[in-house]
Formats: sequence, structure tokens, C-alpha cells
Amino acid sequence: MTVGGKSDIDGLKEIGKIVALTISEMKRQTHIGMTTKELDDIGGRFLKKYGAVSAPKTSYNFPGETCISINQEIAHGVPGDRKVQEGDLINIDVSAELGGYFADAGHSFQVPLYNTSITRLCQHTHNTMMKVISSLRHGVKLNQIGRIIQSEARKSGYKVIMNLCSHGIGKSLHEAPNDIFPFYRKDDKRVLKEGMVITIEPFLSTGAEYAVKSPDGWTLCVPDNSLCAQHEHTIIITRDQPIITTIA
Repeated sequence: MTVGGKSDIDGLKEIGKIVALTISEMKRQTHIGMTTKELDDIGGRFLKKYGAVSAPKTSYNFPGETCISINQEIAHGVPGDRKVQEGDLINIDVSAELGGYFADAGHSFQVPLYNTSITRLCQHTHNTMMKVISSLRHGVKLNQIGRIIQSEARKSGYKVIMNLCSHGIGKSLHEAPNDIFPFYRKDDKRVLKEGMVITIEPFLSTGAEYAVKSPDGWTLCVPDNSLCAQHEHTIIITRDQPIITTIA
């Protein structure tokens, strides 16, 4: 969507804050031995408390309120009986709708006992996301998003998951601009415009470059034993620094 005025910005900020608070609460309550379904229930109750509804559930009939991915699962993980174990790398991805406005955010973190290499992967992925966001404004070419993600990954020896893209959002979960690639494409001539609402979500891995779909039809995994972190914000493009909607 393209923001039309203050009411649009307020609506996007409201649902963005709810999404951010949901992720924070789910992370706070994550503990060893709980199932991903129990963690998802926490997220679902939190969304309901604020009057928001799960976007993947209502838009795509996803079998959960949120997406919870562990270790070699990297996106769209289906909540279920899997139990959180010591040292797990967890990704929580929450997207929700309120009053016709959508927001989408993700956060990767490790459960104790901590491994410095995983902590570093999560932190560098977050830093990459923020570097991309800080570089965006009206008139910047869309392909600069992928250029920066690739550059930041290479600096620290990581790979980019090439088939997981950022996307437009606002009045629906996925909308134009579609397929905001996480790598540089010279032929992508699209330009960011003031008021445009998009996600920024780099997926950086320790080895794999592509995600594959698991037999459940939803969960995306790496095809090897590498690990991957994702961080995601929803932003509004302006003539200055973007507005991040998914912050508490």
C-alpha cells in the first residue's frame, strides 16, 4: 500500500506495536521443555487481548497463530508437539491485522546454553536489517536492499537465503512490491516511493543458500545442517529515515 495520510500511519503503527509486543512476550515466556504449540498459544492469546487477528491464519489458513521455526527450520514453522531444547535457535515470526492494517515482524534468538557463533549470527542478521532500513528513502532503487544484504553477509562469512524475499504489506499481508530480492539484481529498476509500506527481512545462514519446503507443506528448512537467522521489520518509506512500525 501507499500511505494516504496520518490515519494510515496511525493504523499501521498500532498493529505494528501489537506485533512487536507479541514477539517480545513470546520470547519472554520461551523455556526449555515447552512445545511450540504452547508458545504459539501465548502469541494467539496476546493478539486476541489487543483485538488483533493472525494474518497467516486468516489469509492463508495457516495451522497456527504464529510461525515458530527451530534450528534447521528457518521460516513458516508450524506450531506443534516439538519441544524447545537447550541451545535451540528459535525464530518467531508474527504477522497480524487490526482495523484493516497489517504488520509483519520476525526475531531469531537462542535459548540458553548460549553458543557464541549462533549469538553472532543472530546479531549480525539484526545489524544487517537495520543497516538496510537506515539506507532507504524516497527515490532509492529497490535493488539496493539486496545489494546491502549480500554485502553484509559476505563481510562476516555468511550466505544469503536467495529464495526468501521481503515484500510489500499494508492492507494485506503480501502485496506490491512483490519479490524484493535479498540479492542484487541489475535488471530490477523499481524505485522506492514516499508512503510505500514494505518489510525488510534478511535471512543469513552459515552455509545454505536456498530454503526447501518440508513434508508438512508449510515449514521451510535448510537442506543441510547449517543454521539460519532472520530478523524482520515493517517500515514506511519517507523522504527521510523510514518509519519502523513494528516496535513496542
